[in-house]
Amino acid sequence: MTGRLDRLAASHGIQLAYVSELGEDRVIDDAAKRALLGALGVDPEEGAEGDFHDGFEPPAGACPLPEAIAEHRHWGIACQLYALRSSRNLGIGDFDDLARLAILAGSQGAAFVGVNPLHALFLAEPSRYSPYSPSTRRFLNPLYIAVDHLEGGSAAIETLRREAPGLFATGEEAPGLFATGEGDLVDYAGVGRLKRALFDAVFAARRAELEDEQAFQRFVEKGGEALFGFALFEAISEDQVARGGHAGWHHWPEGLKDRASAEVARFADEQRDRVLFHLWLQFEAEEQLASAQARAKAAGMAIGLYLDLAVGVAPDGAESWADPALTVSAARVGSPPDMFNSQGQDWGLAPLSPKALAERRHKPLFDAFSALTRHAGAVRIDHAMGLARLWWIPSEARSAGGGYVRYHLGAMIDAVASAARENRCLVIGEDLGTVPPGFREVMATANVFSYRVLYFERHQDGSFISPDAYPRLSLACISTHDLATLSGWWSASDIALRLEAGTQDEAATSRDRASRQDEKRMLLRALHRSGLLPDDLEAEARGDAAMPEALSEDLAVAVHRHLAKSAALLFAVQLDDMVGARRQANLPGTTDEYPNWRIRTPVSLDELGDNGRFLGLAAAMRAERPKAS
Repeated sequence: MTGRLDRLAASHGIQLAYVSELGEDRVIDDAAKRALLGALGVDPEEGAEGDFHDGFEPPAGACPLPEAIAEHRHWGIACQLYALRSSRNLGIGDFDDLARLAILAGSQGAAFVGVNPLHALFLAEPSRYSPYSPSTRRFLNPLYIAVDHLEGGSAAIETLRREAPGLFATGEEAPGLFATGEGDLVDYAGVGRLKRALFDAVFAARRAELEDEQAFQRFVEKGGEALFGFALFEAISEDQVARGGHAGWHHWPEGLKDRASAEVARFADEQRDRVLFHLWLQFEAEEQLASAQARAKAAGMAIGLYLDLAVGVAPDGAESWADPALTVSAARVGSPPDMFNSQGQDWGLAPLSPKALAERRHKPLFDAFSALTRHAGAVRIDHAMGLARLWWIPSEARSAGGGYVRYHLGAMIDAVASAARENRCLVIGEDLGTVPPGFREVMATANVFSYRVLYFERHQDGSFISPDAYPRLSLACISTHDLATLSGWWSASDIALRLEAGTQDEAATSRDRASRQDEKRMLLRALHRSGLLPDDLEAEARGDAAMPEALSEDLAVAVHRHLAKSAALLFAVQLDDMVGARRQANLPGTTDEYPNWRIRTPVSLDELGDNGRFLGLAAAMRAERPKAS
């Protein structure tokens, strides 16, 4: 049976064996093959063989690479938009904050500002706030709308402050913030309540004029059925939550689970105003995002906004409700066991169906990417290996019991490249983790930038590679949202966090702490080779003295200058590193054990332009990567 089972599985795109992150050969077991076949709708005992071919065919086209980018090395700033503080926002960073950061960064010589995914989540249930678990990837999260930049928004804020003062801070020092707006964590529930109340007030004042507003009507017409379906989903979701139910459609009454049902049509007719409300929110969100990109470019940025495409969608969100055939309900997306998690990871996302994508000539991917690139100069594809394969976890299995299911890489890249060319947008593929052999080479032929993190770019003996060894067609960075900030890495706070959160034991913690000391010494030696090692750390680099416990500002600048010297065309500096923050945005493998996606930037935008550490690091980046003359 195993021989036939193997042929059957392989013919439907299931990868029987793979090379792990550590270079070890791994084979999935028969139980995983059967479960994955079942998820694909194939009977593992009597199913007919499929026609999935190699999947690593080269793409026909390539992503754009303008001469201005190809011939000059650029740097930019990466941040979490929700985390931005300002005196005028309402407890969460918004599109005006994004524009203001871009203007400031542009004045300092940066070419781009990168942010977390801005995809629509679940407005009716703001506690579902992970930017990497969106309801859909085609539309925007309205919580990022700057209310005071809406027509009538400032008046609505003033009115609500008078009528519901409990939502706002009472102190004169922060009249524009709601009660928890000055905390270290984003209060999504509070933000949701406040902003939805303000949206309702502005919409009520403008409702009568919307049907005659040509820009809005053109937006709705261009958005077509996809936009209307999303707005309808949001209206039903809002109604269900108001009745004590859930935002996700898996818990809705049976008649509302079917997009094509009479009950859904009746709801759309009876609740036309609420559907219109959600159409209007998308219009305003897109207008403000477009404005942010225009302001970034006007500030002299060569690229402007650098946006992020999540790897998948929530199984109970708008995308799977509107088009259930496009996603696979009997499996979840995750990752196999690796050096960071011996059990693998379960991301809880619904995988796209390779068969449905192929039947539609990969247009759904094109549509999602086109929507994202309209107002961006660059886009990062999270877990870019998903263009070639994804780790599927069958419904009743744990992550380690899953396996890789393949996609048609060439056609997937062509869909992405077509949208990128249409909008003249750079594409960066986040190729970290278990990378299939040959994947990076295929991506490079299509002008998709590789994604290289300092922490991982080392030789087998642990020493850091030379900056000139970084691929030219890559984006280099010191860290990411899933890893420690540079200050956190130096102080090993990420190791301590894993112990506190229960994702590793004492033995692993002791091992990692010892390894970190070696890694820090190797980093100092790399700085020495680059001629950047501060004089007071010569003994530490040789191993003749203990490492300082805290990361000094001079050392932080030296590390950034070291990587800025790399051959990579793009270099992203984390805003958290520019202000010396120690807390990382996300701790993989945790939910409530760590405040993932909630930590706010310690320095306000209002103060950033006068922050010495920020200005010093920006000056160092300008010295290493000056603007093209």
